Amino acid sequence: MTDDDQRRSRPERSGRPSRDAPSGRGQRRGDDERPVWQQRVEMQRDPNREKSPIIPEAITPNDVDLIVRVQLKTLTAENAEMVARHLAMVSLLIDQDPELAHKHALSAARRAGRIAVVRETVGVTAYTVGDYPLALRELLAHRRISGSNDQLPLIVDSERGMNRPDRALKMAREVDRKTLTPAVRVNLAIAASGARLDLGENELALSELEIPELNPAKVFDFSPPLFRAYANTLEVLGRLDDSKKWADLAQRAEVALAGGNDDVLEVLEEIEIPKFADRPRIDPANKPRRPFEKKQFEKRGFGKDNRGFDGPGTSRRGAPRGR
Repeated sequence: MTDDDQRRSRPERSGRPSRDAPSGRGQRRGDDERPVWQQRVEMQRDPNREKSPIIPEAITPNDVDLIVRVQLKTLTAENAEMVARHLAMVSLLIDQDPELAHKHALSAARRAGRIAVVRETVGVTAYTVGDYPLALRELLAHRRISGSNDQLPLIVDSERGMNRPDRALKMAREVDRKTLTPAVRVNLAIAASGARLDLGENELALSELEIPELNPAKVFDFSPPLFRAYANTLEVLGRLDDSKKWADLAQRAEVALAGGNDDVLEVLEEIEIPKFADRPRIDPANKPRRPFEKKQFEKRGFGKDNRGFDGPGTSRRGAPRGR
């Protein structure tokens, strides 16, 4: 018997695979059955998850500011493009269709929830549609990530929207206002004044607005909402003549800023500019406070449709609308 015949006649060792099948491969499964490891890593899709709103093809990442695109560089190229386009849609829709703008912001957050400008955008759109708990959470997250206090006025106003004026005032006092830009400082004064009104502290509400920016001699973008807030508070105090004068000044300031007229300074002859040093300071601790009654957040607005947001990455912000 030859050596080949002897090898063929030997019994197969137990545990060794048959040579009929390729070494290292298991039995072939049916066409419909997938390997276990593929089933483990398969992404689970939530059937109840809301679909992202449609973005027109004409909208590109270049429609948002460069500072935003820089923040998105930590994402993949494809993901950064979609997030930027959603943020561009927020800028376009925030005034005309705030609900749809909020949906675009949420879609961006699902793709880039750790980017500061995305959290800021969700917070502002949530504030716009009246979801104050979400607005507060997202704006605090943005503040924690970025270290910026630019949205502090909306944080304070969101506390008011949740019927917590005391916490709103506490938040307003946590920051040195000298470190804020004039626009943010004005918006913070308006929000704090609204919280004082919520508590029935009308005189203190007026004093919150008596800041250096309350000056008819120098009119800026933030001047009309400040003048109008001051007029509204004077009306609450029953000083109707003074209220009418400041309301008229706010309207003239808007016209002047729009380039329609330059006679805004004529009102100076009719208005007495508040003397901040002469007003007696009221200590809230020594003043009896009436019991706070929880009430619905009042949105009085300031004339413009802008709801505190001029697009992702921009520095200018409108006034808080909850007054």
